Amino acid sequence: MIHKIGSKAPDFKIKVDDKKSVTLKDFKGKNLILYFYPKDDTPGCTKEACSFRDKYPLFKGINAEILGISKDSISKHEKFRAKYSLPFVLASDEEGVACQSYGVWKEKSMYGRKYMGIERSTFLIDGKGKLMAEWRKVKVIGHAEEVLEAAQKL
Repeated sequence: MIHKIGSKAPDFKIKVDDKKSVTLKDFKGKNLILYFYPKDDTPGCTKEACSFRDKYPLFKGINAEILGISKDSISKHEKFRAKYSLPFVLASDEEGVACQSYGVWKEKSMYGRKYMGIERSTFLIDGKGKLMAEWRKVKVIGHAEEVLEAAQKL
């Protein structure tokens, strides 16, 4: 599902720990960097998370919050966050509802084998819940800087 820039971002309710879920409305008044990634503790995903971590103070400085989403479990997320001192929340979309809403659950291919997985994607949502920018098939190197630059213009 492709959403138009400037339209309302799809709502979600997603688990961030064993007791708590968040929705899009929880970020009202803040810019949200919503990034979907394939799997905790893999080379590309670790690089991406750490680059957002390293830029986190700059994102906070422009009233932006970061939320990472994958289909990994809450316990895997907790280990991943602890291992790399990630200051932002990771959400577990085990049922794939948010992945479907944002159109990131795609057929992928590796070594000629086709399978379903998360296409690395990032969405910039303003404080009113509007989709302001999106990046699909993200290349990790330089991505956090690119997102920060776009968020600074809001």
